[in-house]
Amino acid sequence: MKMKSVAGIICLVKDLGEVTEFYEKLGFTFKKEVPGVAVTAYLNWFWIEFLLETRVVTEAFKPDVGVEPRGTGQSVHISVDDVDAYYEDLVAKGLRPFSEPADFSWGNREFVLVDPNGYKLVFFTKIK
Repeated sequence: MKMKSVAGIICLVKDLGEVTEFYEKLGFTFKKEVPGVAVTAYLNWFWIEFLLETRVVTEAFKPDVGVEPRGTGQSVHISVDDVDAYYEDLVAKGLRPFSEPADFSWGNREFVLVDPNGYKLVFFTKIK
């Protein structure tokens, strides 16, 4: 047996409405919801389920409730067509990225945006 693909991740959050509004500004769509419990954002086939931390019932997630900062040492990397234009679009929508687009030796031009719960999103374009 071998692994097939990474389908999605689960993130514990404090406010479903706030996280939905934030990720909609980024361009994610929301197709699934358990009212008052969870919402699921999609970008193509990849999904992020946002689970309200006060409604966690799965034992494996309970130790993570209330842990701050969220996502320490982890980041979700998201490919965009033009990282500079995407950065400007987010700033125009009132979002405040953690960093400005910059070139890196590993071949990406990227910037970091932290979501309302402290999860880091890295938006990048491959340098040609």
